[in-house]
Amino acid sequence: MLDLKILRSDLESTFAALRRRGFDLDVEKWSRLESQRKKLQIATEELQAERNKRSKEIGNAKAKGIDTKDILSSMEDLSDSLKESVQSLELVQKELHEFLLGLPNIPDETVPYGSSENDNVELRVVGSPRVFNFDVKDHVEIGESLGQMDFESAGKLSGSRFVVLSGDIARLQRALIQFMLDLHVSEHQYKEVYVPFLVNEDTMIGTGQLPKFKEDLFSINLQELYLIPTAEVPVTGLMKNSIIGKESLPIRYVCHSPCFRSEAGSYGKDTRGMIRQHQFEKVELVQFVSPESSRNCLEQLTADAEVVLQRLELPYRVVELCTGDLGFSAAKTYDLEVWLPSQNTYREISSCSNFREFQARRMKARWRNSETSKVELLHTLNGSGVAAGRALIAVLENFQRQDGSVEIPKVLRPYMAGQEELSSAGS
Repeated sequence: MLDLKILRSDLESTFAALRRRGFDLDVEKWSRLESQRKKLQIATEELQAERNKRSKEIGNAKAKGIDTKDILSSMEDLSDSLKESVQSLELVQKELHEFLLGLPNIPDETVPYGSSENDNVELRVVGSPRVFNFDVKDHVEIGESLGQMDFESAGKLSGSRFVVLSGDIARLQRALIQFMLDLHVSEHQYKEVYVPFLVNEDTMIGTGQLPKFKEDLFSINLQELYLIPTAEVPVTGLMKNSIIGKESLPIRYVCHSPCFRSEAGSYGKDTRGMIRQHQFEKVELVQFVSPESSRNCLEQLTADAEVVLQRLELPYRVVELCTGDLGFSAAKTYDLEVWLPSQNTYREISSCSNFREFQARRMKARWRNSETSKVELLHTLNGSGVAAGRALIAVLENFQRQDGSVEIPKVLRPYMAGQEELSSAGS
């Protein structure tokens, strides 16, 4: 959520900053609501002051034995007016709050300008795509030929955009998850957490999922709970209504979870295979840091995610998102895109973002600055470290062999009891 102060003090600059990311601030609506709030707040405060004044008059009159009937009668009318004014003010404040919830974050000044993903900036390419001397298969062909990837059975169980993994492929996905958790805990000093996969509305609002992305969420209406679209939601929510001492920062969490998304906005995109599913696995990295360190922390978080792809020996590139492609809550984002031979292109496998104080303001996640003794908003960051399903796809496609088997990356073999390849024998 944006700071009300910047809207009130510098509306023109706020409008221009949001316009850079392709969002047109409804200035007319904001001005109308803010004008109503001011008038009602002034009127309410004046009525409250008058009520206090008359209360004193009643007390003084009673002390002197003066009849207070007329004052009490006027007091009733005043109370009715005050009640009406308070209710009107609360309605306008609620509408203002809802208006603020619909405003995206302001892009960091270092974010390149652009209108779409076509304007994103490639920062670096790591590794070279393998040159195959045979016709490459996509992950669906590989998995089905091994007899370990079953979309038909998943369709009978749940419908489209689900999969049943079995045998060595199921084990390989588990190995990927375990490898990533071990890496981030042992080498990158993240603390592992296990969180609920169902959260309430307030938790969704806190990270910016609601109200913006309601159509992309699965809800349990009877319980007023939502299935998490990413572990970012409950892990970031851990700091809700908290005040952290500076000595505790940075706080770095890693969490494995299933993720659930309706993909309401995908409009038939990536319907084949495991690229875009309703249920998938991720290992998520979340950080809570002081404002002055968040820029450097984003660079480090991105590097932590990159190590996963480097250890897996997967070709990838790092892309900085332009203003027009930024996520709703993000101030700055780097995407890691892994090479998929079947598509002859790079596809996103991790998105690493600095949200600055945007999420923290919604959640009241704060820290105490020991130098000033003031309580300030934290900065939050997160990134996939990485998406397990897409890592599985990338391993299957990049390590495929002509005979239909798949070489297991060396770093994963200890998690597979020394196994070196996937073959139909492992089904």
